[in-house]
Amino acid sequence: MRKVHLLAALIAVAAAPAMADAGDPPSRVARLSYQGGTVSFRPGTVEEWTAASLNYPLTTGDHLWADAGAEVEMHVGSTAIRMGSQTALAILNLDDRMAQLSLTQGVLEVHIRYLGDQEAYEIDTPNVAVSLLRPGDYRIDVDGDNNIITVTVRGGEAEVTGGGAAFPVHAGESARISGVDTVSQEMGSAPPPDEFDGWCQMRDRREGQSQSLRYVSRETTGYEDLDQYGVWREVPPYGWVWAPAGAMVGWAPYRYGHWVWVDPWGWTWIDDAPWGFAPFHYGRWAYAGGGWVWVPGAMAARPVYSPALVAFVGFGGVGMAAWFPLGPGEVYRPGPGARYVNQGVVGAVTVVPRDAFVGARPVARAMVVAPQREIMQAQVVGATAPIAPVRQSRLGSPAGAAAVRTPPARFVDRVARPAVVRAPAAGAARPRSDRPPAQVQERKAEAPKTEKKAVKKTEKKEERKENR
Repeated sequence: MRKVHLLAALIAVAAAPAMADAGDPPSRVARLSYQGGTVSFRPGTVEEWTAASLNYPLTTGDHLWADAGAEVEMHVGSTAIRMGSQTALAILNLDDRMAQLSLTQGVLEVHIRYLGDQEAYEIDTPNVAVSLLRPGDYRIDVDGDNNIITVTVRGGEAEVTGGGAAFPVHAGESARISGVDTVSQEMGSAPPPDEFDGWCQMRDRREGQSQSLRYVSRETTGYEDLDQYGVWREVPPYGWVWAPAGAMVGWAPYRYGHWVWVDPWGWTWIDDAPWGFAPFHYGRWAYAGGGWVWVPGAMAARPVYSPALVAFVGFGGVGMAAWFPLGPGEVYRPGPGARYVNQGVVGAVTVVPRDAFVGARPVARAMVVAPQREIMQAQVVGATAPIAPVRQSRLGSPAGAAAVRTPPARFVDRVARPAVVRAPAAGAARPRSDRPPAQVQERKAEAPKTEKKAVKKTEKKEERKENR
């Protein structure tokens, strides 16, 4: 790291920054939580493939390709979505209620633990659309070259729509579908689990045994990795907090990873750690007992995803970007007099050159050291960086990155056939394997009074959104 002495200054840019889409963005994303083998990624805003990154927040328009021998896992809250070898997947729509995926080749397994009354999961293939109607385990195999689809339901219930007709696939059944404009199906019993099914079941057992569910909602994307890489302990006045195990000297939140631009949120933090999703997109960080701890806050039925929970400071002029993690209960407050607890923690503020920030380069390697006195005097300028993205920001990989494997064009260009998703009938109740609201009520009872106040504010805010 280079040591520089800089005067505090407001960050200025020659051009106005590109802004995310107007309106409230979706409250959830799909986290890329595991990848084994060669996995390629194409953002919805760039016509170019790059290597997939662990912890990347996937959203509408994004594409993934799992090459030969690869395995991929994503999470949308408590729902696990897994890809097998030579699988081409695209996200057609992912918002607060709908998860619509396009599968044009390969194998996909979806494990739904909880499905709200207004939520829908749909897998669209070149032949048919598969609607997943209940919590359960679903597998869809697509032979794109021969237009053969196999839908296996080990638990739950699916509806297959294609060729102007629809039919159900119940738990324990498998349907083999062929044809395009006119489809035919052969029904039978679900086949015995194969090696891919065994891997999926092993991952499901790991999640189901997580002790972190005592402290966070199951809908907190990324909770399943906290047990393995850290410990929970009670720290007044924050309540139960999580501390990463084996943190190196000088470690601070939002330092070991890189920044990317993801529409519609804008600047988004991608952490390097295998556990590095939930603690950087939900809750807040505090410095307590000589180290950093993550404070998840009061439990919510569905926590709202944030691209990064930081405050940016004006430091070093147009050539620098600087930020620190927000503390418990803090939000960005405009105005020159606003102060934040973590800004005063030695080593909390991270400073990098602007070209490293926009170029998706590893922050820790590019970081510069600045005097603590000047950091304390610097003014907070926003919850996001007033810096315009460049091509590498959107692609999510630095210039000069190695070429990656891309899927055969016939799979990428093939169009999936969506179904018309019908909302559940009024008053209809779906069976659930988990009920987050009950878990939330239990956690609220344990929360400190300061957390309960924050919960009430959040609930009122969400009610206003729903009533708009």
